[in-house]
Amino acid sequence: MQNKEVAALRDAYARHFPIGAAVSPETLDRHPDLIARQFSGLTAENVMKFEEIHPAEGAYRFEPADKIVKFAEDHRMKLRGHTLVWHNQTPDWVFEGADRGLLIQRLEEHIATVVGRYKGKIHAWDVVNEAITDQGSEPLRDTQWLKIIGKDYISLAFHLARKTDPDAVLFYNDYNTENREKRQKIFNLVKELKESGTPIDAVGLQGHWSVEGPPVEEIENSIVQFASLGVKVQITELDLSFYRENDDEIRYTEPPQELLESQAKRYREIFEMFLRHKDAVTGVTFWGVTDDGSWLNHFPVRHRKNWPLLFDENGEPKSAFRGIVSASESVRK
Repeated sequence: MQNKEVAALRDAYARHFPIGAAVSPETLDRHPDLIARQFSGLTAENVMKFEEIHPAEGAYRFEPADKIVKFAEDHRMKLRGHTLVWHNQTPDWVFEGADRGLLIQRLEEHIATVVGRYKGKIHAWDVVNEAITDQGSEPLRDTQWLKIIGKDYISLAFHLARKTDPDAVLFYNDYNTENREKRQKIFNLVKELKESGTPIDAVGLQGHWSVEGPPVEEIENSIVQFASLGVKVQITELDLSFYRENDDEIRYTEPPQELLESQAKRYREIFEMFLRHKDAVTGVTFWGVTDDGSWLNHFPVRHRKNWPLLFDENGEPKSAFRGIVSASESVRK
């Protein structure tokens, strides 16, 4: 159990921007007090994804998502919905036998049902997730959505979400936004969407980074570039892995002290940069709560432990937590 004398992130950053965490129903069961004390917002980590909430045609599974919604309501926390359109974790039935008309009909029914159920309870939606390619000249990822509907599936999804909930903040969400080539592709997409009248309000920078990279300057460049379009910018899925992208052969059984210190220093540097741009950054969400529940455990390398978050397996704050709180206190009122 966390010591209640420990500072709360939500209080430390109340003057700056909301601090959230991605959760599952199981996480809420394990750490309810920690979550309620530390965070001002929640994101549904998995249970609102297409295959989880709409596993078969005409069949919805709302109970896990409803639990997160209720927790957020009970504790007066903002709630982000994640995600409406994605090439992953979408069940096969969505595309089976579908021409353009049928797939649009299925998407419209899905958005109307899911967004409609939580209208007024979810303040923001990741409408489209990871539609941009990482490499090559083609901007859009080759997905079933693109093949069957065409490139306007992105704009269509935003229009459907706005029609269902006119008050929700609508996000395009992606990773590797600090990569210059991919960032430019995303920038071009968002610019085109805005110019065409698509109701896109915000860009989510996922923030799956490591203790060694990318450079803070490139993250900062992303914030500045997207903010120049007049959209809100949020860090939506923040964690700092102990491993770099190609460190598949490296495994730690316990977190090395030097990496814990490097992680703390890097988190502080990143948050100091966020604070310099607090007029543009409208929120930061960690992708998890405690190290034992991180998606980076056993991914991408099976049976490999990671420690990417602010709280250890027991819910105790790490030095990274203290560094982030200290960064907020160093900012003059």
